[in-house]
Order: sequence, then structure tokens, then C-alpha cells
Amino acid sequence: MSIDLHKWSPGRVVELHRWADALYSLRVEAEIEPFEAGQFGRLGLMLDGEFVSRPYSFVNAPEERPLDFYFIVIPDGRLSPKLAALRPGDTVWVARKPSGFFTLSQVPAGKFLWLLATGTALGPFLSILKTQTPWQRFLKIVLVHGVRTRSELAYQATIAGFRSVHLRQFRFFSSVTREPGGDFSVRIPQAIESGLLEELAGTALAPEDSQVMICGNPEMVKDTVALLQARGFKENLRKSPGQITTERYW
Repeated sequence: MSIDLHKWSPGRVVELHRWADALYSLRVEAEIEPFEAGQFGRLGLMLDGEFVSRPYSFVNAPEERPLDFYFIVIPDGRLSPKLAALRPGDTVWVARKPSGFFTLSQVPAGKFLWLLATGTALGPFLSILKTQTPWQRFLKIVLVHGVRTRSELAYQATIAGFRSVHLRQFRFFSSVTREPGGDFSVRIPQAIESGLLEELAGTALAPEDSQVMICGNPEMVKDTVALLQARGFKENLRKSPGQITTERYW
């Protein structure tokens, strides 16, 4: 089977960084078309004579290189274990054309921006926050990352960088559910329902002035959307703008 070079770019692995037991960042140099922060690409490998590819969000900003993909290894997955075995200098195929609509250009105006992620869904939010757009559009930005263990709190240096540059504008909170060590230990929907998240952020989560982007575990997304809708939030659709923009990660 041949690979379509019009659709796929041969990427050179620069680094494979292991964050935790099954969490990795793959950094790749490859020629791709311009993308918007929050979009995703595709990575592919030829495996046993078959080309296998999967979507992965960009963690890097559009102008930043190398390309950075944050992923979890699925034990019985066809592609992710192979990606985790790559080494600097190896080749991985990268789709030339990025995709997706989980971007700030799709988000209506607001005063406060809430970014709620679980696991590797942190990636697109980091890409967005590395650009100037959110800092110019919103008075305050709250990023929340939900994980099971402290070791899964990746990219802490990057997040600390946002805090140091935007001290009064940015707040970050971690939810670590299976051991001590986070800012709170309950799931993100529970932190919203109890009022804990708003108390920590010092900001009301209200549809009049908030935009919420939610990305990650489908159960977290579903539960959070339901809670927000009960407060008067609407899902953001192209024909009917609202305050909730979602991306489900599987």
C-alpha cells in the first residue's frame, strides 16, 4: 500500500517525552498546512502492510515548532503503543491538512473564559493559550485539568508560564481524584455543582458573561453540559450561538 504524499507529510521524531505510565508527548518536525489553535492533526504509521492513522490535537501554537502531540497509550490499541516506541530520528506520518472546529473563532464574545479538560484533552487548551487571542478577548481565564493521579498533571512548566505572564488574568486548578495533591479531589462536574470551583476562582459561572469550552472524557462532558444547561447556558451551535463549546475525546 502506498501513502498519498499530497495528504501525508513524512515527519521526523524530535522527542518522545514520557509524563506518566501511559502518557506521552510526541514532538515532530513535519510540513503541514497552517492551522488554528484548538484544531487537531492525524498521525499515521505503516503497520503490517496497512496504513493506520488516528487524530491527535496540537499542543503547540500554530507558529510554534516542533509539532507537539499529547497522547495516552491504549494497551490493545493498534497505533498508540507503536507511537510510544518511536525514538528521535524515526519517521511518523503527519496529515498535511489539520481539522476541527474546537477553536476560539467559533466561540462568541464573553467576559470570562472557562476551559475544562480531563486527561490528554488539556492539549488543545494549551495550544489556544499559547496564542494572544484569548488574552485579548477575555478579562479572566480559568483552566481546570482533571486527572486521576498527580503524575498525570502534565505541562506544569507551560501552565506556570501562563501564570507568570498573566498573573491577574489567569487561574489554574487541578482535580486529582484518586490521591491527594490537587486543588480539589472531586470530578469537575461535582466541583461546579457544589460551587467549589467558583469559590476557588473568585468568579461566578453565569451565562450572562461566561463562555465555557469543555474537552475530554465523554461522561465529564455530558455531566458538565447538563449542569450548565440547568443554569441557563446553551450549547454553542453555528446557527444558534450559545455559551458551551464542546469536544469529546473518544
